[in-house]
Amino acid sequence: MNAGRLAINRLRERAPVDGATIDRFVARHGSPIVEGERATFLFRGEVDQAFVRHRVVGLPDPLEMTRFPESDLWTATTLLPEGSRVEYQIEVRRGEHHERFNDPLNPRLAHSPLGSSSVCAAVGYRVPDWVAHDPEARPGEIVEETMHSKALRRDQPVKVYLPARFNDRLRYPLLVVHDGDDYLGFAAMKTVLDNLIHRLDVEPLVVAFVAPEDRLKEYPDHAPHARFLARELVPLLTERLPLVDTPEARCLMGSSFGGVAALSSAVRYPGLFGSLLLQSASLVFTDIGFDHGGGPYFDPVVKFVNRYRSRPTRPVDRIYMTCGVYEPLITPNRSMVPVFRAAGMTVNYAEARDGHNWENWRDRLGPALSWIFPGPQKFVYE
Repeated sequence: MNAGRLAINRLRERAPVDGATIDRFVARHGSPIVEGERATFLFRGEVDQAFVRHRVVGLPDPLEMTRFPESDLWTATTLLPEGSRVEYQIEVRRGEHHERFNDPLNPRLAHSPLGSSSVCAAVGYRVPDWVAHDPEARPGEIVEETMHSKALRRDQPVKVYLPARFNDRLRYPLLVVHDGDDYLGFAAMKTVLDNLIHRLDVEPLVVAFVAPEDRLKEYPDHAPHARFLARELVPLLTERLPLVDTPEARCLMGSSFGGVAALSSAVRYPGLFGSLLLQSASLVFTDIGFDHGGGPYFDPVVKFVNRYRSRPTRPVDRIYMTCGVYEPLITPNRSMVPVFRAAGMTVNYAEARDGHNWENWRDRLGPALSWIFPGPQKFVYE
């Protein structure tokens, strides 16, 4: 679309305009206004400055808004390629006071452990149809229990998903999920599993959702955490549940630091899992020196990834990797793909025009899980 015909430019051509005209414009269009590959963000208020705040690599942050002549309307227009999804907030300045909040003109929100953000969806983005509750899909069951972990020196809660029509006489593959409570709460993972299994896209499987106590300590190459998974959790679940007791029927997954935990645990216990699902894994490394710029929490991550890159191993047979092109981790994730392949693993790598957030990871679950655990019409475990 020609930028000169954007709605905000048509309004500008009519200036000066009164408050009632702006009221009608905002009521009609809301915010942001998505037209072709352009998005125009709006804010109304008597402030000294207004900005769009985001975490999109490649766009200025903050994205400064300009005041519409003789009004309280602030606007900013930026490029938004087809299929993009962006989370953002509005920041305003009144004198020396800064305030940041979700877009008052946009009802669409995304949620995370850190709070909520407004969502801007470009032309071509759609929430996958297997994300919403399907009344025809029989629901699986979440069983909550607590196990004592000698490795972690504490009681560890575990939530276990049992698929619909669970049958003790059958055998099921196993998926272990880092940040399990967040995947359930912010990525609708139970609903996703119910739908994918109902549609025969994914094999009926058992899923163990595990939540950390201190993820910044336990997830970056932490020996006690890996020992908990390998010597306590998997053996206990295999003893109590009818699981397929072979590596190819087991997958370990995680996002961000949870992706590091998945890879490092598999490296410490090679051959226990047949697959990894890594979503925006924080696989930060340095090619020279140790100045990575990520802060002290990334020190053990960089140490582990540097060591792995210097001596790559083959802890699993297959890896499914996803990452958003708008997040800083896109470069290290792209860089690790040839390293994994050179080590002899099959890698399925997918990118999305999205960022480091739970809805991005949610939207990638369908293709990832159907590749790792293909439906019964495609694959049968021996």
